[in-house]
Amino acid sequence: MSRLRRWRWRATAQLRLIWRLLRDPRVPLPAKLVLPALLLYLLLPLDIIPDFIPVLGQLDDVLVAALTMKLFLRLCPRDIVQEHLGRTEAIPAGFRGAGTPKREETSLAV
Repeated sequence: MSRLRRWRWRATAQLRLIWRLLRDPRVPLPAKLVLPALLLYLLLPLDIIPDFIPVLGQLDDVLVAALTMKLFLRLCPRDIVQEHLGRTEAIPAGFRGAGTPKREETSLAV
C-alpha cells in the first residue's frame, strides 16, 4: 500500500475517532467546545496570517486545525479515547503498516 493511502487511512481513522468522541456523553463539555471554536476560527475573516498570502495563509489554518484536534484529544479522558481508539483502529483488509507481515496467499486446488 502506498504512503499516500496509508496517510489517508490514518487521517480517516483520526476523523472517525474525533467524531465518536464528540458523540460520547462521557466526554466533558469543555473538550467538546474546542472543535466548534476551531470551526468559528476557520469561518471568521480574522486569521493569524491572512489567507490572501499564498501558501502561508492556508498553512496557518492547517496548523491551527491540527493543534486544535490534538488539544481536543488531550482534553478527553484517556480511558474513553483508548476505548474508541480500539474500535477505530481496525485494520482494513490489505493494509500493511510497519511491522505487519505479508498476508500469505493460498491457492485453491480444484
